[in-house]
Amino acid sequence: MTAQQDVQRPAFPFHGNVRPIINEVLHAVDRLLETDEATTIDLAGLPFGPGELEYLEAALGTGELSAKLDALGTSRIRETAFPGVWWLEHRNAHDEVVGRYLEITRTPEILSSQDVDIIAGRARLEDQFA
Repeated sequence: MTAQQDVQRPAFPFHGNVRPIINEVLHAVDRLLETDEATTIDLAGLPFGPGELEYLEAALGTGELSAKLDALGTSRIRETAFPGVWWLEHRNAHDEVVGRYLEITRTPEILSSQDVDIIAGRARLEDQFA
């Protein structure tokens, strides 16, 4: 989906927590553009009414990028239809949701390689081709 395409908004009215979350996302996108500050919204900690979480997910849509990580459970990271707004969901080994977040950032932190991993990878690469 390109930035020019409209997201089909599901037939469900904004109420409860949905509108405030959308407002928070809008402010977070502004901060990202102005100061490069990332924002994380913990969706699991919010009291959603019936159907609100599903509505929010459908309203934000799906973008062009997605990733899946397998470490002590599965983490799914996907760009929404709005660049810079990412939907993250973490599940444990029993496939139970243990975390659900919106990250407003250029690249989600979980996808960034850590220095210790890069150092270890470099050492393995050097050993393999020495």
